[in-house]
Amino acid sequence: MCKVNKWKTELSLLRKILLETSLIEEIKWGVACYTLNNKNLIMISAFKDYACISFFNGSLLLDKMKLLDKHGERSQSLRIIKFTDHKEITKQSKIINAYISEAINNELSGKKVIIKKEAEPFPEELTQMLENDKALKKAFLSLTPGRIRGYVIYFSSAKQPATRISRIEKCTEKILKGEGLNDDYKKNNKNQD
Repeated sequence: MCKVNKWKTELSLLRKILLETSLIEEIKWGVACYTLNNKNLIMISAFKDYACISFFNGSLLLDKMKLLDKHGERSQSLRIIKFTDHKEITKQSKIINAYISEAINNELSGKKVIIKKEAEPFPEELTQMLENDKALKKAFLSLTPGRIRGYVIYFSSAKQPATRISRIEKCTEKILKGEGLNDDYKKNNKNQD
């Protein structure tokens, strides 16, 4: 039931492989997710250019065949194997099964990915404004780490210094109230339920 229709055969083959394991199939985030003891282990999904099998703790896998890719530049644990042809899946089914077995064994043995918490670097404009406004600095540094990160990512994503300054100025009132970047959105959606 994927919204990307190009990879139906590939997804069906991956699903068939996973259904032969001890994992429980569930639908999460609109895609097939396979769990063990209520923990997400593997997911299959389709993107514009490929179908893939995703291993939530894939960085723990030995990857002897060098098939795993990081899903994103900052991904610390998730690893994927991409497929663009159903023949690849059929040809590599034993290898895919070995990776799945290893993921299951890692989970059963209690292996955990150690996530490195790297703080987002503050943009220069934010650092300058915090130094010039002690109340803003105190309020900003009192926010939860997630709220700080949200603001820093939002401010940093602007390409022009003037845009970064404008964004900081527009968010100053929310910061002083101890609110996160998306708190208004969350409140509005909660009220609609």
